[in-house]
Amino acid sequence: MGQILYNLIPVGIGIVGLILIAGLFNMLRGGSPNVSQRLMRARVIAQALTIVLVLAAAYLIHGTG
Repeated sequence: MGQILYNLIPVGIGIVGLILIAGLFNMLRGGSPNVSQRLMRARVIAQALTIVLVLAAAYLIHGTG
């Protein structure tokens, strides 16, 4: 299980990066501030989930020992 979570970490990082790029692109082209705000909120949530993945993978792979 730990190895599966470990392999999902790059996916989470990629999702965070894509959301960040989409939000920045929207801001730079003068898009809707509401869209930028939603994208940045989604980025924060994706970052939090990725951090949880990292911690869970580290716990399951290395244990409490």
